[in-house]
Amino acid sequence: MADLDRRTLIKAAALPALGGLPFRSARAQAANVIKLGVPVDMSGMYRDVTGQTSVAAVRQAVQDFGPRGFTVEIVSADHQNKPDVGVSIARAWFDRDGVDCLVDVATSSVALAVNDLVRDKNKVHLNSSAASSDLTGKGCSPNMVHWTYDTWMLANSVGGATVRAGGDTWFFVVADYAFGHALERDTGGFIRAAGGKILGSVRTPFPGTQDFSSFLLQAQASKAKVIGLANAGTDTINCVKQAAEFGLTAKGIKLASLLLFITEVHSLGLRTAAGLIVTESFYWDLNDRTRAFTGRLRQQVGPAPGIASTHAGTYAAALHYLKAVQDMGVPAAKASGAEAVARMKAMPTDDDAFGAGRIREDGRKLHPAFLFEVKRPEESKGPFDYYKLLQTTAADDAFRPLAQGGCPLVKA
Repeated sequence: MADLDRRTLIKAAALPALGGLPFRSARAQAANVIKLGVPVDMSGMYRDVTGQTSVAAVRQAVQDFGPRGFTVEIVSADHQNKPDVGVSIARAWFDRDGVDCLVDVATSSVALAVNDLVRDKNKVHLNSSAASSDLTGKGCSPNMVHWTYDTWMLANSVGGATVRAGGDTWFFVVADYAFGHALERDTGGFIRAAGGKILGSVRTPFPGTQDFSSFLLQAQASKAKVIGLANAGTDTINCVKQAAEFGLTAKGIKLASLLLFITEVHSLGLRTAAGLIVTESFYWDLNDRTRAFTGRLRQQVGPAPGIASTHAGTYAAALHYLKAVQDMGVPAAKASGAEAVARMKAMPTDDDAFGAGRIREDGRKLHPAFLFEVKRPEESKGPFDYYKLLQTTAADDAFRPLAQGGCPLVKA
């Protein structure tokens, strides 16, 4: 089932010399250890946007955190995009292995299932890859921080921009689980608010769908100007490729990929992906700091298939958590995940991937959102030079207003 044996041990600081000091017991040493668990997709459709690169991103965060007087251990596992497997892994880590904090936790259905367990165990959940905006809405928790992006942010950026550009009739192809449902719901709201119409939708089995031809033909038959792809990973790649094979874009139908990562653009190639509109909160070539971070991480993982925003969010969330642990002390951080998250919210964020920012009361990490267009092959100057910036949405405007999410942590 899940690979629970993979272990990476990183020492954040060398233990002080023991000369003249009494021997430290194993229990005392364990009390000075913070354990990070990284449950992600190692083998399925999201392996390129999470997987081993997310584990490497956590390792990079520990390295960049530097010597601070306590030890950090990292464990990882493949949750197979299955909520029951994810909960089983997390429970074993908490009860048997002493894990203090979960990082990344790909796939919205897994993240929502794990969230309740984390709260019950009073641990920490730092999510980067799951997209459902319910994580900071009705499913919010004092033990959780949601980094990187969410369905409201994606819908706000891509949906609104597409309608304003004339794409006012839509048909959705939706991955049939929490993420796809939330993305369809949130994008539909922005389309209707802008005066657009939803002509229909179809839900595709998740995981396991590879042939999207019948779904795309239903979308074409609707006569919609825009086919909204409320999916991600290899589902999105297969949809875009098959739409090109059917000549849908040549017939004037626009594809709106509501969640697309640079790893997927790389897999598609610029000839196929050129012109697609993408919303990201991180791009490796934004500035000197993003380029420096990407360079460090690429030394671990190599150039392919690329550093996605999810990997950057995993890195930044882990780094900020370690700063909070340092600020409050290891014993206090281990004693209460809710208190550790409260300390994270009280401290301003700053890292090479996202720059300066903050975490709201509902657990939402705030940073700008960037709307990009995928370059044509002749516009690209080198490997992973794939995006041209169209517009920037400021951090306070990029995500759902605090009062609208329905998070019980938010006081009226």
